[in-house]
Amino acid sequence: MRKLTRPILFLLACLVYAGCSSTKSLKPGQILYTGAEVKINPDSTGKIDDEKQIKADLKGKTRPKPNNKLKLAIYNFAGEPKKAKGGLRNWIRKKGQAPVLLSEVKLKYNNDVLTSYLLSEGYLQAEVTGDTVVKNRKGKAIYTANTGQRYKINQVNFPPDSGVLTKIINANKAKTLLKAGDFYDLDNYKNERIRIDNDLKENGYFYFSPDYLIMQVDSTIGKNLVNVSIKVKDIAPDAALKPYTIKNINIYPNYSLRRDTVLRRLKPLEYKDFNIYDDRNTFKPRLFDRLVFFQKGEPYNRKDHNQSLNRMVNIGAFQDVRAEFLPVDSFKNNQLDLNIYLTPLKKNSLTFSVTGTSKSNNFVGSEVKVTQTTRNLFRGAEQLDLSVGGGFETQTRGTSLGKNSLSLTTEAKLTYPRFIVPFYKPNSTTAFIPKTIASLSYQMLNRGGEYTLNAFKGEFGYNFKENQYKEHNFNPISVSYISTGFPSRKGKAPNFVRDSLYEVNPLLKSTLENQFIIGSNYNFTYTNQMETNRRNNTYFFGGIETGGNLWGTFVPKDDEGKRTLFNVPLSQFIRIEADLRDYYKVNRNVTWANRLNLGYGYAYGNSTSLPFVRQFFAGGSNDIRAFPARTLGPGTYKVRDDATFADQGGDIKLMLNSELRFKLVSVLYGALFVDAGNVWLRKEDVGVPGTADTGRPGSEFKLKNALNELAVGTGAGLRVDATIFVVRLDVAFPVRKPYLAEGQRWVFDNIAFGDKDWRRENLIFNIGIGYPF
Repeated sequence: MRKLTRPILFLLACLVYAGCSSTKSLKPGQILYTGAEVKINPDSTGKIDDEKQIKADLKGKTRPKPNNKLKLAIYNFAGEPKKAKGGLRNWIRKKGQAPVLLSEVKLKYNNDVLTSYLLSEGYLQAEVTGDTVVKNRKGKAIYTANTGQRYKINQVNFPPDSGVLTKIINANKAKTLLKAGDFYDLDNYKNERIRIDNDLKENGYFYFSPDYLIMQVDSTIGKNLVNVSIKVKDIAPDAALKPYTIKNINIYPNYSLRRDTVLRRLKPLEYKDFNIYDDRNTFKPRLFDRLVFFQKGEPYNRKDHNQSLNRMVNIGAFQDVRAEFLPVDSFKNNQLDLNIYLTPLKKNSLTFSVTGTSKSNNFVGSEVKVTQTTRNLFRGAEQLDLSVGGGFETQTRGTSLGKNSLSLTTEAKLTYPRFIVPFYKPNSTTAFIPKTIASLSYQMLNRGGEYTLNAFKGEFGYNFKENQYKEHNFNPISVSYISTGFPSRKGKAPNFVRDSLYEVNPLLKSTLENQFIIGSNYNFTYTNQMETNRRNNTYFFGGIETGGNLWGTFVPKDDEGKRTLFNVPLSQFIRIEADLRDYYKVNRNVTWANRLNLGYGYAYGNSTSLPFVRQFFAGGSNDIRAFPARTLGPGTYKVRDDATFADQGGDIKLMLNSELRFKLVSVLYGALFVDAGNVWLRKEDVGVPGTADTGRPGSEFKLKNALNELAVGTGAGLRVDATIFVVRLDVAFPVRKPYLAEGQRWVFDNIAFGDKDWRRENLIFNIGIGYPF
């Protein structure tokens, strides 16, 4: 009972907040601090630029911070504990916050902090004075800032050419961040010192530091202007004032502290400019041509330094990377020895995972996956991943109650940390490792006793990160063989199940038939989501896949003019997809996420429609959540509730999602969302006259009707976001059903949460791992 009582009381404290006095727990003579107020130039009519932002910045720098009202209410609600430790009152008080008192406010300290900030923004005559106001045992601090005029830069003077160092500084002065006419800004001065330091680092000045530069500001020239003079400090050490070159490059590829002494006594293997200390021949020497950008005798430069470290880290072969630059003969010579210490990851590792699943198509189950990873397979930092996964799902409710779905997946993937291109040796100098990837996989999927899909796939291609934002994947060769089998029914004809499915939906004959897919694909990804300080982040994925185009020209035609391989038809199509996502931080705890997903497929030649495994589908936990997975569309068509085969694919897809995500407490987040979209066929499925096949009326895509045929759903969700994993529960219901008659598709008037039948037919629960987008 106690575990249940605590959260109830906690909630009660929140509800009675309005009735709790915020000064309830104060002792005689104590005054509650309610916050700071900032006034800017109150005695003058002139306003300063960005006054609202400056005022907010000043207020944010005052200390202490006033109480969080809710936490203070919880603290007051608990009352004075009767015990020194333990007990319910102590537990509740720990969830709250003790009153912040006016006596804790240090006016002089805050005055100095606020004045310093205004000076850094160019208000060189600024003065700040603080005072307090008390009423009804509550007090606030009022800070009055008289800023004066904001100063601008009149001119910037660089040091005269008196040597190589000053010559380098002057050679790049056109790139200065300090421009005549700009406002005085202390941050710009700091960044200018860093810019100059970077220029010097690129030219061998290893021991130089931004702290050895001084910006002298003369504000006595009048008219609220300043002259800025950049100088090298007289106290800068001699080592910082001269450039250094690389003498020896010593590499320890199998380093550990335990073997440090042994490794240093070894006779090194001399390979080009490298001295390699490794008695176990862990890596081929040529690997370091692609990892280390320094050469003997060249000046030190930061670009080579950073790119070398990034490559050694990103190659995925080392658990620890360290570069050490040591002066030769204690700074007497302008030379550095470079020592590189590399500790390899374990040769082999095994990972095992068990995943529970529950989807909006009413299937629940689990998946088990085991992956064996072998690193440095051929002593060139190659990686071989062998994985086996199995899954089981069963229908818990709906028209297919009791049907089981089984899956088995195996994959072998070999990754080379370089481009392997016939007759060409590409030379990449970026910080990211280009990769060549060859993979073979097999997947068996038994869908509820309806059919068994066997898919074999081989792929060869390249992965390349242009920079931290852009990534390219190009597979010039991708070969898939898809074989479909159907179960038999006791007492029925051998092909009874297959013929029954084809009779209901003849289009399945072309999408589920045995077929080869031989083609190429290219994917491009852009994201700046790693920049967590940005208010607005973007993600874009674009992909194009071709089947039977270039490679299909090498496949001969049969007697009917169709291209076949081993008597199996070759699929011919073009498939394009784009996925754009935007994440806008409303504030620290609220994010507005949006997605636009477009897809288009064109089948030709041998094919009348896209292969089943390449079609677009709508509905499901990561899609349009108010509709069961794969059952939406195409167009205004609605699959029968008692359909034997419910999956509805299409050639064209349009989907829009908008979701407001907000923090509730700790790792618990909430969400409100709206999803809209549908799939269509390029040409309507008209069926076969005179048979049971009536086709799928309304399935054709027509641009003028597209928006009118969108399905719309909305709902809310809870997410446990523990950073390393996210567990999601969403509940959604449709507000627009495209399969209803025109004028009746919006169903707001039919919403009835209190109606059991309505809930059963319309509420869709989705459990997922990770965010939907």
